[in-house]
Amino acid sequence: MLGYGCMRFPVNKDHTVDEEKAQQLIDRAMEAGVTYYDTAWFYHDGESEPMMGRLLSRYPRESYCLATKMPCAIIDSLEQAKDIFAKQFERLQTDYFDFYLLHSLSGRSWKKMLELGVVDFLEQCHREGKFRWFGFSFHDEYEAFEEILRARDWDFCQIQLNYMDQNIQAGLRGHDLALELGVPLVIMEPVKGGLLAQPPEEVLEPLRALDPDATPSSWAMRWVGSLPGVKVVLSGMGSMEQLEDNLNTFSQFRPLSDEERAAVDETARRLAQRVKNGCTGCRYCMPCPAGVDIPKSFRIWNRMAMYQNYPVTRRDWKGMEAEARPDQCYRCGRCERLCPQHLPIRAQLAQAHAEITAFTEKR
Repeated sequence: MLGYGCMRFPVNKDHTVDEEKAQQLIDRAMEAGVTYYDTAWFYHDGESEPMMGRLLSRYPRESYCLATKMPCAIIDSLEQAKDIFAKQFERLQTDYFDFYLLHSLSGRSWKKMLELGVVDFLEQCHREGKFRWFGFSFHDEYEAFEEILRARDWDFCQIQLNYMDQNIQAGLRGHDLALELGVPLVIMEPVKGGLLAQPPEEVLEPLRALDPDATPSSWAMRWVGSLPGVKVVLSGMGSMEQLEDNLNTFSQFRPLSDEERAAVDETARRLAQRVKNGCTGCRYCMPCPAGVDIPKSFRIWNRMAMYQNYPVTRRDWKGMEAEARPDQCYRCGRCERLCPQHLPIRAQLAQAHAEITAFTEKR
């Protein structure tokens, strides 16, 4: 059930992939029986597909399943899609793919792929045996997911799901619909980009009481793997420690018992209680006259409070333009008049900026 997500390998100081360490990880995964390798045109700034072609070339082609994707976000013509599709065979050093996906579909990009003829083209490629199973990965709201899933007979689909994001994007409703329609599921972000790997210790008390030696990641993986209809759980394993932890979880996989599921639910409840404010990201407050990205500011603040994850918080904060940070607010109050949640936005922006700054500068 464990699939290797090929987008988070160790990198060198110049941000290129450390191919020697990546080879060690792939070798260990192959040795342990991992057979599903998921790459894409964009991963590692375009390095992932060529690198995986090199790393997997030492193994018999029939010993692993290869998944890659049409990069819908940059496709503007059918000719461009055909050119990229042809190049992917060269990059991955193969004459067929096992799983081929339309990458990161939304309602809008799905319509565009239909209008450009990309879906018809890939269906023809499928019939010609250029890949074995046709699916899509998804990032949008549930309504768009249902539209896409019902549009044709898909071989599989890939959605984001973890115990904290049960109602986000396709969510559990999407899982249930796929199960109803008989569409197998590949799950991404089972550990929420690493946020569920090291949550604050106090929220883990229900899990520690049942198994003090189990890692937080293993609980997140087992929650996803216990869902019916889930065939592959992807993990972007960037270290041997992460790989061994997941191998330990999946080599003798145990679905969650009722007691264990209740403990995970309690952990999720405790995490949710740590949220600083109730911003839903609706963006009614935007655009801000001062240029503040209000929803993003609150998203970083809430995530920091929930997970206390220093690397993720620091990355998100550094990645935010200074002009969009909360300290640019000049307290005009327009946002508060528009907020459906009636949040005290001005005061909370000031609080968010002070707390995020203190948290990211404490080390």
